[in-house]
Amino acid sequence: MRIGELAAQAGMTRDTIRFYEKVGLVAGRRLHNGYRDFPPETVAWLQYIRTAQALGFSLAEIARTGEKLREAPDTAEALSTLFEEKIQVIDTRIAELTTLRADLAARVGTVCPLRVADRPAEAEVRSDRVPTGVRRPTE
Repeated sequence: MRIGELAAQAGMTRDTIRFYEKVGLVAGRRLHNGYRDFPPETVAWLQYIRTAQALGFSLAEIARTGEKLREAPDTAEALSTLFEEKIQVIDTRIAELTTLRADLAARVGTVCPLRVADRPAEAEVRSDRVPTGVRRPTE
């Protein structure tokens, strides 16, 4: 099938398909007249790419796992395993973001929010020294 027909069936632009071809996500063969020719199963693969992106997978992740999925004897099982792995990545990122949020919250309202809190906040608040470039509030 030619790229225009593929684009219409997959619901995406020719430019998107050309980009996916350039990065190795889809492959079409060139006909003698220079037109691209794609196998019919490319439509399902393009729909998978769109769905995987909506589920938070990057194009690099999709490319990395695509061959595994195509060769898997049970695609549903392979996808479930892939989704479980993605959930673990997301859980790790949530934990990292939670820690980052707590660190930011601990710095709010301190004398010098950029200073690493290596001593009790009470000692920092009582300090009469104001870092260079920081204005002391007027009373």
